[in-house]
Amino acid sequence: MTTQTTTTVRMFGALHTIRRERGLEPTVEVSIPPGGCAACDLARELDLPREKIEAVFVNHLAYSLDHVIQPGDRVAFVPTGIPGPHRFLLGIYGAGLENKNQTISVSSA
Repeated sequence: MTTQTTTTVRMFGALHTIRRERGLEPTVEVSIPPGGCAACDLARELDLPREKIEAVFVNHLAYSLDHVIQPGDRVAFVPTGIPGPHRFLLGIYGAGLENKNQTISVSSA
């Protein structure tokens, strides 16, 4: 039995554009440690500006950037600026609130 250690990561919208402008692919395969890694750490590794990320989809569900990504997960970083109804329907609104609360609590500490 083989264990998958890589994860497919996609970037949408402005994040897609940022990667293309840097001459990088907007879809990449990355190695994830066996214990997983936080989405914010993966974003940093991919040199994505955190202030431009509203949420991360992991296996088709929206999460905040503190969510732990496991090897084999399907990951997509979602930029800020998604229109109103889509934010609610896709669960991005709640994930974005979690990110704001984390940022506030980190900066006020």
